[in-house]
Amino acid sequence: MVINLYFKYKLVLVLWAAFFLLPTLLFSQTTNRCNISGVVKSSTNEKLPFCLVYLLEENKYSAQTNEKGEYLIKNVPYGNYILEFQFLGFEKQQRKILLNKSKFKLNIVLKEKAAELDVFKITSEKEGFGTMRRMRSIEGLMITEGKKNEVIQLAEIDANKATNQGRQIYSRIPGLNIWESDGAGLQLGIGGRGLNPNRTSNFNTRQNGYDISADALGYPESYYTPPSEAVKEIQLIRGAASLQFGTQFGGLLNFKLHDGPVDKDFEVVYRHTFGSFNLNNTFMSVGFKEGVWKGYGYFQLKKGNEWRPNSGFEVYSGAFNITNYISEKASVNIQYTKMYYLAQQPGGLTDKEFYNDPLTSKRERNWFEVDWNLFATSFNYEFNAKTKVKSQFFGLYASRKSLGVLGNISRPDNTQEERDLIVGEFKNYGNETRLLHIYNVGKQNWAFVVGGRFYKGFNVSKQGKADTTNSPHFTYNNPDELEGSDYAFPSTNYAAFAEHIFRLGKRFSVTPGFRFENINTNAEGSYRDIIYDLAQNPIFDTTFTESRSNSRSFVILGLGLNYKFNDTLDIYANFTQNYRSINFADMQIKNKNFRIDPNLEDETGYNFDIGARGFIAKKLSYDVSGFVLLYDNRIGNIDQVDENTFIPYRYRTNVSKATVKGVEAVIELDWWKIIFSDTSKFSFRTFVNASYIDARYTDSKNTAFNDKLVEFVPPVTLKTGFTIAYKNFSASYQFSYVKEHYTDATNAGKDINGNLVFIPNAIIGTIPSYSVMDLSLKYDMDRIRFEGGINNLTNQSYFTRRATGYPGPGIIPSAIRNYYFTIQLKI
Repeated sequence: MVINLYFKYKLVLVLWAAFFLLPTLLFSQTTNRCNISGVVKSSTNEKLPFCLVYLLEENKYSAQTNEKGEYLIKNVPYGNYILEFQFLGFEKQQRKILLNKSKFKLNIVLKEKAAELDVFKITSEKEGFGTMRRMRSIEGLMITEGKKNEVIQLAEIDANKATNQGRQIYSRIPGLNIWESDGAGLQLGIGGRGLNPNRTSNFNTRQNGYDISADALGYPESYYTPPSEAVKEIQLIRGAASLQFGTQFGGLLNFKLHDGPVDKDFEVVYRHTFGSFNLNNTFMSVGFKEGVWKGYGYFQLKKGNEWRPNSGFEVYSGAFNITNYISEKASVNIQYTKMYYLAQQPGGLTDKEFYNDPLTSKRERNWFEVDWNLFATSFNYEFNAKTKVKSQFFGLYASRKSLGVLGNISRPDNTQEERDLIVGEFKNYGNETRLLHIYNVGKQNWAFVVGGRFYKGFNVSKQGKADTTNSPHFTYNNPDELEGSDYAFPSTNYAAFAEHIFRLGKRFSVTPGFRFENINTNAEGSYRDIIYDLAQNPIFDTTFTESRSNSRSFVILGLGLNYKFNDTLDIYANFTQNYRSINFADMQIKNKNFRIDPNLEDETGYNFDIGARGFIAKKLSYDVSGFVLLYDNRIGNIDQVDENTFIPYRYRTNVSKATVKGVEAVIELDWWKIIFSDTSKFSFRTFVNASYIDARYTDSKNTAFNDKLVEFVPPVTLKTGFTIAYKNFSASYQFSYVKEHYTDATNAGKDINGNLVFIPNAIIGTIPSYSVMDLSLKYDMDRIRFEGGINNLTNQSYFTRRATGYPGPGIIPSAIRNYYFTIQLKI
């Protein structure tokens, strides 16, 4: 395989300099000064975030506790002081301290005010148990009050993290449809509530709060997925996230990476994973904190093959994240992420080929290459404990290249035929600034967030013919006269948003909000149309030039309600409008299996949630909810036949209105803690994650679509399992079931009697019901950890996707039984 040597050695050098030379050159030990640190907890042993800690007579020395209740005040001169702790709803505490050495540690337990024991505290709650937690009402500078949300804590997950095994990592998130397009975890494909899982394009996908997709407006697909080993937690807010983060129907998916050690000055983590099909994954991270500096970086090298021939891959990725605390109130952060991968793609299969031998590969000339560069810098300022502002600049410089044969998969690959080369280049930048303020109205605590966003995108898409070899040569045969298309897609976006928590009484809150959007998307370029006769001689060859622009402004609204019955039960409801613009970048890709309506229109609609959630510390966590998602002008895929060749293809158009409604539930409990002792070192946890969804087209101009099931929506999904843990050992078992569903709006793939009908090109049809089992083990031994497991324990043959283009076309089989073993060393 071709290895990007420049990337490989340049990135290693950058990381080495950032994490070994910078601390040596920049950090100096200040004499006669002390760092004060500690942990603030409640009388019930709950760690208290956002607690204000300061020196009474020298209040320029102050800090706020983080999500773990930890605080740090740096570079305080030696002497006698009074240290004060203040937290909403708790009694103030003061301690006399003497600083005469470089470090001073003081842990504090605060007592709740008797009159406010049952008062709703909008900034202090962190509800969690096991692998999941719920977001606080105010999470950083985000308001999540009254919204359906989940947070996956990666450290608590027993899973194959080397391959980003989505089935395990997202096992506690109900209602998701997860595509398994590759066994290496190169791309994440998840959708929920009737949303297409294709590269997670229906979510606003972010890393540490900034965009990582190709183009948030014109091409919101994510070719980059952070390595799970570098991720601290994954934050998911459903459709109600549209007000603060973008108008997508799916909501927010934010990968929050590690940002450095908490309880030590320097930390190195080294992980190595071996697995089936020659999987070889090396991951190394370095974190530090010293004085006013804190940083984290990682490097990953992953190689291997998938379970089918012609499926080798190489992945190189790395990142650094460095923060400088300018003062007790201000900080500056800079981040850079690099990913490069090259993968051979074995192509798709027809239905008959899959059921005969799912390990078959009919393509050896298909390749895919991605080069992704993400930049971000942010400025944070805390005016006081109740007012904060954050301004974040971000940018992307990236490319993706697909090379291969896009023709009908039912036909053999003619190795003398030129291959199709599609190149996308993406350049975008933007800024998002938000301000959070908490204030009192009488005895009530209210809060609001306001912000604005600017985004400028420019991507280029080209399609033409490449050579006839089976090598990854991403070069056009005729770069000045492409046989396909050559387009530029500039886009601009301005947005403003606000949400406000109004607390009406001790338990009830109302959170209204709005978002203003101005979107301008453009398409400028040309495409070539060639028509052949039956002998494949060209009889029509014309190049068309066009320029299109679409500018629109609109306001969407939302309202959230929350009622806290007690410490173990919340009732929440939310109604939010949504909007999704069409992707111009797809408009002129020539693909015999797939065509797009040139008059495609934007989608509008709304999300509505109502549910109950709660937790009992160390024992139980649950969230049960119902939802309705309504589309106007839903974009869907229908089955049509070419008038000249009589070959079926998938046609993407505005099908009709669609209503998606269902019930989602997840519950996790520790039977041992409930029945015996909540202080025991033994744990036996079980979980059930289930959803029932009814998604149908309604009010269609074409009556053939009325009451048809919406594609990509499994009516039933179920994940359940258990984890047994004792001291440093844990073992987890998981069972997953997904019910049969369709891949196009005509519900092709079955006759009137319910019998399977195989479409020759296999790009449409059903996704049959399937079930999969996974087993994972973990053992910690001081600084060494061992992990291992088996995915697809019973070696089931199944598939989750029918592709119209790469990595197909056709059926993409999911991985057969495979194992992994990881050793981790932490210093």
